[in-house]
Amino acid sequence: MASDRNIPGTFGYDLNFLNRYKETLVLSDSEGLAQVVIVPGWQARVMTSTAGGPDGFSFGWINYQLITSGTVNKHINAYGGEERLWLGPEGGPFSIYFQPGVKQEFSNWQVPPELDTVAFDLVLAGANRAAFTKNFRLVNYSGNILDVGIERTIELLGKEAIKQALGMEIPDSLRGVAYQSENVLINKGKNAWTKEKGMLSVWMLSMLTPSPEVTVFIPYKQGGEAESKPPVRDDYFGKVPADRLMVENGMIWFKADGKYRSKIGIPPDRAQKYAGSYDARNKVLTILWCDLPEGKREYVNSKWGDQENPFDGDVINAYNDGPVEDGTQMGPFYELESSSPAASLKPGESLTHRQRIFHFVGNEEQLSRITMKIFGLSLDEIKTRF
Repeated sequence: MASDRNIPGTFGYDLNFLNRYKETLVLSDSEGLAQVVIVPGWQARVMTSTAGGPDGFSFGWINYQLITSGTVNKHINAYGGEERLWLGPEGGPFSIYFQPGVKQEFSNWQVPPELDTVAFDLVLAGANRAAFTKNFRLVNYSGNILDVGIERTIELLGKEAIKQALGMEIPDSLRGVAYQSENVLINKGKNAWTKEKGMLSVWMLSMLTPSPEVTVFIPYKQGGEAESKPPVRDDYFGKVPADRLMVENGMIWFKADGKYRSKIGIPPDRAQKYAGSYDARNKVLTILWCDLPEGKREYVNSKWGDQENPFDGDVINAYNDGPVEDGTQMGPFYELESSSPAASLKPGESLTHRQRIFHFVGNEEQLSRITMKIFGLSLDEIKTRF
């Protein structure tokens, strides 16, 4: 029988692959079933995880071709990874992805090295917890200097912590893995970060493996003040076709098959703390939870080019990869994303954004108990939406 290390799609294969190119750090439960692999050299991103040990399904999307090539690309090095830390905003007057004065188009877009190819420094490594730090300087599109400190801690959640986080017992027949990242953004400079000169945000992105049967589902608030804004922004890359996006009865449905480039966002007035996806082919349920501070908060606007309001951004995003105009494709993958509010920080002050990722695999009847508890949806409803 072939070793799990030789079977693509398994955690063992991916860990073995990553170890050939970068130093890795693995968090594991005592049974060796729930595992998370981190690459400190790529901003301490979680590259992938599993609920089934070395021969278990590998949940994160990894760009084998780019990593194998050893090439360092212009614009972005999309190594993959199911949780990476970026900072917003991506576009507009306070963007940190465009040099001052250039037109905000792809040929000028550049991910800062500290969010792309640079290592974060390891300060703590335990069996189920690791912590990293990094200090660096950014210049935004308006020419203002931002001295940044990042403190990032990733913790594997045990069964009791998962139960507490979701407010329910997880059936023993299901396999699961969950982790929490705590991401602290610090103003290390001498000047305050303001609406006039630009503020940053913590922006977490999870690259996951698509299939023809992946459906993303995101709840939104209804009634009261929430109704003053549409529940979803769907014009990031042109309007999303109706057969790929549905909005009804407090739920947004989004097709994530890796075949059509599209992105949606949920504004703070409509967002809730959860987003989910279900891969019916592989029977994988993924849940994202993020901090959603109470009260009126402003979020950075990442839209490229001119903006009416640089602080009219989204909390939760979902992205489906697909071919671009010339027919090439980076992935395929899909993403679930969360953002912190804009960081209005005086020198020395900090903002913390927490995110949790849960993956469950197994019997669909038992998985349906989780989706009913968290989202008020049966798995049958999710599977038959598209």
